[in-house]
Amino acid sequence: MSRNTLWTAQEAAAATGGRAIGDWAVAGISIDTRSLAAGDLFVALKAARDGHDFVAQALEKGAGAALVSRIPDGVPADAPLLIVEDVQTGLEALGRAGRARSAARVVAVTGSVGKTSTKEMLAAMLSPQGRTHAAVASYNNHWGVPLTLARMPKDTEFAVIEIGMNHPGEIAPLARQARPHVAMVTTVAAVHLEAFDDVAGIAREKAAILEGLEPGGVAVLNGDLEVSAVLAEVAAARGCDIRWFGRTAPRYTLQSVSLHDAATRADLQIEGRGITAEIQSLGAHFAMNAIGALAAVTALGADLDLALSGLAHWAPVKGRGARLTVPVPGGGEVTVLDDAYNANPTSVAAALAVLAATPGSGRRIACLGDMGELGPEALALHAGLAELPAMAALDRVYCVGPMMGALHEALPETRRGGCVATSAEAAQVLTRDLRAGDIVLAKGSLYMQMARVVDAIREIGQGSASS
Repeated sequence: MSRNTLWTAQEAAAATGGRAIGDWAVAGISIDTRSLAAGDLFVALKAARDGHDFVAQALEKGAGAALVSRIPDGVPADAPLLIVEDVQTGLEALGRAGRARSAARVVAVTGSVGKTSTKEMLAAMLSPQGRTHAAVASYNNHWGVPLTLARMPKDTEFAVIEIGMNHPGEIAPLARQARPHVAMVTTVAAVHLEAFDDVAGIAREKAAILEGLEPGGVAVLNGDLEVSAVLAEVAAARGCDIRWFGRTAPRYTLQSVSLHDAATRADLQIEGRGITAEIQSLGAHFAMNAIGALAAVTALGADLDLALSGLAHWAPVKGRGARLTVPVPGGGEVTVLDDAYNANPTSVAAALAVLAATPGSGRRIACLGDMGELGPEALALHAGLAELPAMAALDRVYCVGPMMGALHEALPETRRGGCVATSAEAAQVLTRDLRAGDIVLAKGSLYMQMARVVDAIREIGQGSASS
């Protein structure tokens, strides 16, 4: 099926100030030849490799054109190109133009934990109400945000933009590109402490998302934080309308949470109306994300009941708390909680609570990789996980990486699984130890590649199915 035109050569050249070669039109935008679809504009960004090295391959795969700063080697002079001074700057300009030409109502989401899950919740809530465009995966950085904006179809009615950071000063420029009508901060936690003096500094950086708000915009903020006053101070200085959410918030209140089988039930008060929301995954943190997302949806002017209907169909995605069952040789199956994408002390605590609450008669096993960017207190924060209440419900904890060695030492011997350097080693050790009925959580910072553990367990299931 053919796709609608996203950008013509003339439109893209006008947006970027670049020079178009050929009279082309593209239906999408790609930064990776592995996922490029025919008719996409290939953006030759510089990352681990220079994207110009892949332009010829992209055009061979059917790219409609390529955004470049020079004609790459092996590419004909008459190839369909958009030549700009700098590819990153060109992508940003295309993103700003994509936002400027759209009449969409835009919500932007940031936070130390829960950005991607909340973004996906918002997309599920808004999709029944109009044409909705949302960031793919965790595309929330200096290239992810402009890419999401540049990919936004002209007829989009709602857009959900995720904004992240690793260092001070990163959020505000991205928020100004997104120009949201509603900006949400999910939570603020001890993450990226290598780059900040304290959690209050992190809160100020998260609150910088408000710098991009459109006139009359709404700030949706977590009222249950030790640094909520910092968020309030920034919002007041910006003159924002604030909608607080949380257990202590007056208008968007999470009254209680209960976990049943594989679902979470949340009792909410929204603008004086009592509501029970069903979330098709375990986790009290999902309930907190949901009440915040519902506050954002109503701030956008969307329908609350349709949003609740959309929420009922939402489930976590791969690497973000997805749950899968895998058959094992000899009969039976294991349950895997795939939360492998990233980790910090707050998200690990939430994931362990989910593991502890997951029903089943087998062992509860956590496979935890190092948490990055925690600064001088990193080892103490890793060891401190041993004191979490959920640990009492676990049978084995496998520790992966040098910093998780501190947790291994802090655990009682009866709870210690293996302590290894890499996720590849963890996959070998853990899969040998699995039994039918086990429930396994895989979690760690992205660079630890804890998805290898999930993949190794999946391979056991494929072998079992074949046998």
